[in-house]
Amino acid sequence: MKIGIDIMGGDFAPSVTVAGSVLAKKELPAEYKIVMIGDQAIIKAELVAQKISETEFEIVHAPDIIGMGEHPAKAFKQKPDSSINTGFQLLKEGKINAFASAGNSGAMLVGSMYTVKTIPGIIRPTVATVLPKESGGVGLLLDVGINADCKPDVLYQFGILGSLYCEHVHKIENPKVALLNIGEEPEKGNLVVQAAHNMMKESKDFNFVGNVEGREIFADKTDVIVCEGFTGNVVLKIAEAFYTIMHKRKLLDDYFGRFNYENYGGLPILGINGCVIIGHGISNNIAIKNMVLLCKDVVQADLASKIKQAFQ
Repeated sequence: MKIGIDIMGGDFAPSVTVAGSVLAKKELPAEYKIVMIGDQAIIKAELVAQKISETEFEIVHAPDIIGMGEHPAKAFKQKPDSSINTGFQLLKEGKINAFASAGNSGAMLVGSMYTVKTIPGIIRPTVATVLPKESGGVGLLLDVGINADCKPDVLYQFGILGSLYCEHVHKIENPKVALLNIGEEPEKGNLVVQAAHNMMKESKDFNFVGNVEGREIFADKTDVIVCEGFTGNVVLKIAEAFYTIMHKRKLLDDYFGRFNYENYGGLPILGINGCVIIGHGISNNIAIKNMVLLCKDVVQADLASKIKQAFQ
């Protein structure tokens, strides 16, 4: 098994991406190989600087970089030799089993949809994030940003995708799926959410438990929370803000410490023909390590195949 990582992606690349890859290698099973994608000379120089033998990794030369501020679609098209473009080509050709980057997230989405492509039957791929439960477990929230507006059938599909992810990656049996709303009653919310609720309540594709309000996001009532990307992104950014505030004020305990993005590494893109993980641009070596390890978990779960089977 091979996990490809964009060594040139992220605010602190390549030192942090190389260091994170080294940490991940120590925790990966022996059958997993990390493929470093980027400028070969820069990668080798960084390995030397960190006193790591290049023979421990496979290096694929990709001299160009898609910058964080570049237009995703234009840059992806105009820079075929970029580390992101090269990573997707390797994934498409089956030369790697997963691809991860903390670089330009827009370019990662473009590559996902136009290189490895969306699984037939999926209306829109989605990005999900982990929700730390106060009880000690984890939940899933989707979408968190790439689909700001959604129709009811798209939200319904998010329920399927989130349920499959929780079942096969988080190992949660018969995950409980809920719809984020301003009240628990079926008639609450806007017209889109009401219509989605009517579809979900009849579902045999997942275990729908009804609406949840914002105050129940971190409770045990549900394992998967479905919403459109506008709301999901607001929830995600508020959670990040509270973690930052509590960290600055030295108020963290074991639970709130779990809100640190470093613990999760990145966000999976669900609904595409492959394993693609998007990392935070400010990722440090710990976040990069966990991004690579998340790739391993998703590959082991054979998630893309499970989703294909569900949508046949």
